[in-house]
Amino acid sequence: MTEVRPRRLGEGVDGARGQESMEVPRIEVPEWSDRLGVVAGITGRGGASLPFDLGLKSAQPVGAVMDRWEAFLGGFPGFTSFHLNFQVHGTRLRRAGPGDGWVLHHGFDGHLTDVPGTLLLVTVADCIPVFLATMDGRAVAVLHAGWRGVAGGILRVAAERMVAEFFCSVDNIVMHCGVGVCGMCYEVGSEVMSACGRTVVGPAPWYLDLRAVLAEQARVIGIGEISTSELCSAHDTTRFFSHRASRGRDGRMVAYIGILP
Repeated sequence: MTEVRPRRLGEGVDGARGQESMEVPRIEVPEWSDRLGVVAGITGRGGASLPFDLGLKSAQPVGAVMDRWEAFLGGFPGFTSFHLNFQVHGTRLRRAGPGDGWVLHHGFDGHLTDVPGTLLLVTVADCIPVFLATMDGRAVAVLHAGWRGVAGGILRVAAERMVAEFFCSVDNIVMHCGVGVCGMCYEVGSEVMSACGRTVVGPAPWYLDLRAVLAEQARVIGIGEISTSELCSAHDTTRFFSHRASRGRDGRMVAYIGILP
C-alpha cells in the first residue's frame, strides 16, 4: 500500500494550515485513485505521543477521539456522506445511499455504494479490511473480515450483492485485502481452522492466514483481480494497532473506500 502525506487538522486542500495541528496517518491502495477513480486505504497508529486511535470505544478521552475523527474526515474534500458501523463479526452488509453527514449503523460488517462522494468505513485492529470495486469505478464496497465473517462467506455475500444491485459481472470486480494480522501471527484453535476450510495437521499451535483464505475464496467466486497487502498489524505495532499483540488493549484503525466526487 502507498503512504499518503500526513494531513493535519486545520489544513486546507491547498496545504494552508490552521492553528491546530494533527497528523492523519493514511496508507492507500496503490493506483486505485488514478485507475479506478476510487480512494481506498487505512489509517495507522501515527507518530504522535498519543496514537491516532479512532475506536469509538477507546479508553482515551472522547474529545480527543472526536478531534481525530474530525481531522480524518476533513481529509476527503468533496465527500459529504460518511458511513460507519458498530460491527458484530457477521456477514450483513448495508447499501449506503446519498446523504449528508456522518452516520453510525449497528449490526453490519460492511457497506456498498454506487454514490460518488460517499465514504464507507470499517474499524479494524487485526481483522482484514477487504476493498472491492468494479473495474470502471462505478461501485465499491468495504468489508470487516474476521475469521467468523470469512467462515460465514462475507466475501461471497458482497460479490453477489454487487452483481445483483450494480449490474456488473463478478469478473469485473477488483479486490484488495488490506493491512491485518498475518498467518505467522494469527494462532487459532482447531475449530477456527476447520470453519475457514483449513485441515488441522499435527498438534497445536495452528496458524491461519485470513488473507490467503480470502484470496482463495475470491478465485472460486471468479473475482477478476486480486491483490493482498504484505503488511502485518501484529508484526509492526509501531505503525498499526493490533488487538492480538496488545492482548485487547490497543486502539482501532479505520479502513475506508469511496468513489471520488
